[in-house]
Amino acid sequence: MPSLKELRNRIASVKATQKITKAMQMVAAAKLRRAQTAAEAARPYAERMEKVLGNIAMSITPSPESPKLLTGSGKSDVHLLLVCTAERGLCGAFNSSIVRLVKERANSLAAEGKTVKILCVGRKGQDQLRRQYERQIIETVELRNVRTLSYADADKIGDKIVALFEKGEFDVCTLFYSKFRSVILQIPTAQQIIPPVFPDNKEIGNGAVYEYEPEEEEILAELLPRNIATQIFRALLENAASEQGARMSAMDNATRNAGDMIRKQTITYNRTRQAMITKELIEIISGAEAL
Repeated sequence: MPSLKELRNRIASVKATQKITKAMQMVAAAKLRRAQTAAEAARPYAERMEKVLGNIAMSITPSPESPKLLTGSGKSDVHLLLVCTAERGLCGAFNSSIVRLVKERANSLAAEGKTVKILCVGRKGQDQLRRQYERQIIETVELRNVRTLSYADADKIGDKIVALFEKGEFDVCTLFYSKFRSVILQIPTAQQIIPPVFPDNKEIGNGAVYEYEPEEEEILAELLPRNIATQIFRALLENAASEQGARMSAMDNATRNAGDMIRKQTITYNRTRQAMITKELIEIISGAEAL
């Protein structure tokens, strides 16, 4: 049985941990509102860009002159997995759920005889993936020093992806991130961005025929790289909101568990103290009777 001093130290330690988890929960709650607002504001723009590009792409006939970012390389032998995760932990299963989806896709592609390359955005994804896929990781982009995400950060990553594609380093690129729904629900998502898979565009224009100025190929050559950066920017914003939501939920659970542990340790401490007092009284009474 532990001594009273050991029990007091345990209780004090758990109380200190509880203060930390409570503070982290409050910080995450404060950051969540701003991150959620940014993610929700980015969704309509990214979705509309996808629909507009899809509408333009439907109006042209694929040819050798068509932008390669639209038609692809004509092969699907090499797949690049763009994995967006957090820079920090203590956010529940946020990072591991994204990595799990990436591993499932990587194993599926490897079983089909495809070559898999991984580009990580965020240190936690790289830490988990390098145990099994260290050779496939070609680069890691860290954003730990970025306080507020901006389009320029996503544009730099988009430029890297486009440069690799133009060099023939891969044929298909898939973006992995976590879509924010609520504090307790974040959905790991895989989105193919090269060549892009556009949503159903039947509702756009109601069958109207558009004439574009300049030509469709020229518009696509300008907008397709921008669309890649836009989708990456949306993924980063969705991740930021999902991370804070997951951290808020995880720290709330940790605070509750610490409270339960404090109550149990306090009960054990009181019972041990009572037993020691009773033992001392018995010894005093026995000694008095012996005299």
